[in-house]
Amino acid sequence: MNRRRFLQQSAAATASASALGFPAILRSASPNSMLQVACIGVARMGGNTMRSVATHPKVKIVSICDVDANHLKEAATGKGSARAGGVGFPDASQHTDWRQMLRDHSDKFDAVTVGTPDHMHAPMAVQSMRLKKHVYLQKPMAPTIHECRVIQQEAVKAGVVTQLGNQGRSGIEARMTVDLLRNGAIGKIKEAWFWEGKPLSWWPKNEELRTQGDNVPAELDWDAWIGVREPRPYLLDTYHPQTWRAWRDFGVGELGDMGVHFFDGVFDALKLRAPKRVKQTETGAIGTGLWAKSRTVEFEFPGNELIAGDTFKLTWCDGDSARPSREIPMPAALKNFPKSGHLWVGETGMIFKPYGQRPWVLPEDSFPAEKYPRDYGKQDHYHDWVDAILNGKKSCADFSHGGPLTETVLMGTLAENYPNQWLEWDRDAMRITNIAEANKLLKREYRDGWKVEGLG
Repeated sequence: MNRRRFLQQSAAATASASALGFPAILRSASPNSMLQVACIGVARMGGNTMRSVATHPKVKIVSICDVDANHLKEAATGKGSARAGGVGFPDASQHTDWRQMLRDHSDKFDAVTVGTPDHMHAPMAVQSMRLKKHVYLQKPMAPTIHECRVIQQEAVKAGVVTQLGNQGRSGIEARMTVDLLRNGAIGKIKEAWFWEGKPLSWWPKNEELRTQGDNVPAELDWDAWIGVREPRPYLLDTYHPQTWRAWRDFGVGELGDMGVHFFDGVFDALKLRAPKRVKQTETGAIGTGLWAKSRTVEFEFPGNELIAGDTFKLTWCDGDSARPSREIPMPAALKNFPKSGHLWVGETGMIFKPYGQRPWVLPEDSFPAEKYPRDYGKQDHYHDWVDAILNGKKSCADFSHGGPLTETVLMGTLAENYPNQWLEWDRDAMRITNIAEANKLLKREYRDGWKVEGLG
């Protein structure tokens, strides 16, 4: 692809769209207009996003893109994968190069969903927004803090509606927890513990980075899959289709994957913006090019009116059988300690919440059932994004929320490079102030032929 031509067309399209205000769906006088959506990455979570957005009655999927021809076929026909559930989009144009889709077909759609490996999130989201497309982006926002910052800036410049794919945020149990914390159910908050002990189903079977590669599957465009990262041999059972998250070049490990979900509610409830400092106190074995399989990380945030004391400490631990080191009481209804969960410690009690389930205020006799907030309406995370576009409003997980959230989690992943050392963080300056060399990890360069202005 001619990169210069693409960038010139992107700039021209941006200028044109800016003059008009918003994409065609918001300029149409017809209340029956459909939101035309293009989807980049159409398998697994990307496919789930595509099909979930498509259930909105005002959405039409008009373009699908994936580097794997099998994934494209499944998305088009709805066959070949149990996840597809028979739902296909045979009328959508098909593409294997997302850059070509944006360059040659951007006049056909108003919005883009991105559900690819993490290393490609930023270039896809930024180039889409520069064409004034609304963007739904799977979490985490990006694997580097610099990319997250650029994504946030471009969203503001473009004036488009954005949504981060931390869909648990829309659940009733998550919203209830936020209200309990915010409304003083356990007084001001002293500290929190999060743990994630589920098996790493996405860990690669092969961890050996051999120089002699295996045969690339006929259906896969391996160079396009690598994208902005440096070329390397294709290795079976190593990266594609779903074991990329363990590798530092392509994913952000367990903390980067699940941390965005776990930290989301506490960011809202306690009005957090960024940690003052972060330290990884325990780290599991690390293989070449891999993240550790387990870790314990301490985050220290500045205090505010909702926090007891000058600082708020949040401790994260993950790995097989991960469990906080402190003693944790359990609600009477629970017989087994949950593999994944949250504990908030306040001045007058605690809130215990298994991941994905309802919260309990402890001690239970101090907070009877009638004191829990009620009457939460159903909120569909995917439809929320579509409705926000159609109504010219802000979505529930706009990038202005998802950006600082992801940056905080990424600070925890960076601490893996400096175990048992505090990383002092100045978010406004985007700088680690006490270890100068650590700032080199905030940004990555993109390889030749894949560079994106302002990103890498």
